[in-house]
Amino acid sequence: MKTTKFKTLDIDGINIAYREAGNPDNPTIVLLHGYPASSHQYRKVLDGLSDAYHLVAPDYPGYGNSDFPTPDNYEYTFDNMAKTMDAFLEKKGLDSYAIMMQDYGAPIGFRIAVAHPERVTAIINQNGNAYEEGLGEGWKGIRDLWANRNPETEAALLPAFTLEGLKWQYTHGTRNPETVNPDTWHLDYLRMSRPNAHKVNLDLWYDYQNNVKQYPQWQQYLRDHQPPMLIVWGKNDAYFPESGAAAFKKHLKEIDYNIYDTGHFALEEEGEAIIKKIRSFMATHAK
Repeated sequence: MKTTKFKTLDIDGINIAYREAGNPDNPTIVLLHGYPASSHQYRKVLDGLSDAYHLVAPDYPGYGNSDFPTPDNYEYTFDNMAKTMDAFLEKKGLDSYAIMMQDYGAPIGFRIAVAHPERVTAIINQNGNAYEEGLGEGWKGIRDLWANRNPETEAALLPAFTLEGLKWQYTHGTRNPETVNPDTWHLDYLRMSRPNAHKVNLDLWYDYQNNVKQYPQWQQYLRDHQPPMLIVWGKNDAYFPESGAAAFKKHLKEIDYNIYDTGHFALEEEGEAIIKKIRSFMATHAK
C-alpha cells in the first residue's frame, strides 16, 4: 500500500513539516521544492516511487506546512535555509541520499552537497540552476532589485504574488494548461497572503544574487565529485531555460539528459515520464 505520511520535526525551535513515503531500508531520495511551492509539488513522485525508494520531502521555513517565523526571528537567506535543511537531514539520521532539486531546491541542495559530498549519491535535477547562462528573461525585474532595492523595484515584483501571477508560474510554457491542477497555485496564494509573506519572498529574491556568487563553488563540486545527474528539464521555463540544463555538460561526465516541452513545474505536465526516468536512473545509481 502506497501511503505518504505527514510529519514534523523540531529544528532549533521551528517545526519543519515533511512528507515521507516508502521503506527507510530502501535508497533515500530527498525532494527539495521550489518557489512558490512546497513538498506538495512532489505528490506524484511520492506516490509513484514509494514502492522502491524511501522519499523525504521537507517544507522550508515559511513554506508549505512548516512554521513561518517572523523575519525578526529567522533570517530568510538561502545560506540559513540550507543550514536548517541540513540540520533536518542530520536529525532524521540520513547520511546517504540522492537529492531531487527544483528551482530553490538547487541553491539549498548544492549547499548541502558541497558540505557533505560523501552523502550525496546522485542528483535529480528539474530546472535547478547552477550557471549564469541558466538565468532567463524572468530575472529582469529581480536583477533590477539586486541593482537597487527600493520601493519601486519591490513594487514592480508584487504582481508575482497575486493569484494570476502564481497561476502563471504553473501554466506558462505548458502545452496544455488544463493538465495543471489549480489547487497548486490556490494553495500557494493562501500561503502568500499571510503576514510577512511578501517581505520574506522579496528578501529571498534579493538574496538570490548570493547564489549566483556561489555558482563557481558548486561547479567545482560537480567537477571534483562527479555526482551522477539525471536532468528532467522543462525547456519553456522563463526563469531557467534549457541553456541552464546544457551548462551542466561542461563539468559532468555522466548526465542522463532529458528535455521536455513544458514549463517551470515540469512534473505537473510530464509527471509520468519523469517518474519513469527517475526509476530507471536510480536503478543504476541508487546506493
